[in-house]
Amino acid sequence: MAGLAETPRPAQSGAMDDTALMQAIEARETELVALTQGLIRIPTLNPPGLNYREICEFLRERLEKSGFSVELIRAHGAPADSDRHPRWNLVARREGASSGDCVHFNSHHDVVEAGHGWTRDPFGGELSDGRIYGRGACDMKGGLAASIIAAEAFVATHPDFSGAIEISATADEESGGYGGVAYLAEQGYFDPARVQHVIIPEPLNKDRICLGHRGVWWAEIETQGRIAHGSMPFLGDCAVRHMGAVLAEMEETLFPLLAGKRTAMPVVPEGARQSTLNINAIHGGEPVQDEDYTGLPAPCVPDRCRITIDRRFLIEEDIAEVKSEITAMMERIRARRPGFAYEIRDLFEVQPTMTDRDAPVVTTVAAAIERVLHRQADFVVSPGTYDQKHIDRIGRLKNCIAYGPGILDLAHQPDEWVGVADMMDSAKVMALTLGELLLPLSAR
Repeated sequence: MAGLAETPRPAQSGAMDDTALMQAIEARETELVALTQGLIRIPTLNPPGLNYREICEFLRERLEKSGFSVELIRAHGAPADSDRHPRWNLVARREGASSGDCVHFNSHHDVVEAGHGWTRDPFGGELSDGRIYGRGACDMKGGLAASIIAAEAFVATHPDFSGAIEISATADEESGGYGGVAYLAEQGYFDPARVQHVIIPEPLNKDRICLGHRGVWWAEIETQGRIAHGSMPFLGDCAVRHMGAVLAEMEETLFPLLAGKRTAMPVVPEGARQSTLNINAIHGGEPVQDEDYTGLPAPCVPDRCRITIDRRFLIEEDIAEVKSEITAMMERIRARRPGFAYEIRDLFEVQPTMTDRDAPVVTTVAAAIERVLHRQADFVVSPGTYDQKHIDRIGRLKNCIAYGPGILDLAHQPDEWVGVADMMDSAKVMALTLGELLLPLSAR
């Protein structure tokens, strides 16, 4: 792996002497690769929630050897938690030599399904040409590994640091985070009296700081009709045709309306700087049968049709306004379409969030990026939500960002990968951040 790590630069005037710390990270490159591979090789698929306990035990063994005290916490009663698929989380803490702030690195350990189109083993952790391949390599086991290496290198070179360092590996971010960070926040783990700075190593590129995310409202829209024999559809009322009118109205009025809404938030990519709506699913008529069913469907007029919508909204929008747009659209259709009946059911909602650019964790990470990469950090906002929503809304902790290695566009894709050089650079940024936040001025 020689040549992938960057030679440490001399300490800047007024900044901590980072030479020993950078050398400690460079010496751990092989270890970083092995740790990332080990995490990828535990297929923590969500749904349904496989191997959550196994990955937490894997991390506990490592972090206890590094001097961290470790808790394994099951999210009893959280959505999807069951005895068959319990929602396990890990929180590790390393106390410093004196009192001070706590810096917390939070990573989710769950991954989405592998899907089709892979040319490599999705859970093999293959290393090739400076890239580690596998489901979760980018999103976000590479970031988790980088935060661990950063913390271990920092503790080894500065054992007299003040405050505390925490590392968490949490469940179910890919399905909302309610069995992970939301549960921990409800238990007080992100109380601002306990934790002061949070970095979430999501794959937003190593030179970018993600300040927050857009809002989201998921809902189910159902059109209702009347069942009848398929040979006499005039005796029934087809709910699928009613839904066709909904889709047509969306195309004619709703999508143009959303396209005209723009935000001042630095959302990436550019297309996400407007309001968006995605139709996640559609189903009408009788239930889909099991794959091994060999019969034909029954001849019935469908009396129910449902779509699931995913509405992403901007910090300038109000959630009540977002919902009223859908209701107004449905009422317009009902006014002109005989027999039209519908129901809208909320699934979940998340408010937009954005940390101030002058927040301590933002300015500190930005300075570290400039020292490692020799360029200024970019500030972005994510098009989709991640666990910052729970740290902000439940934990009431505003000093939180996402920063980590990996290219966001690779998340959930076939042949997902993370670059070793990117992980090394991000680990350096994280370690320098620890130094600035946890070392007294006399020790820098």
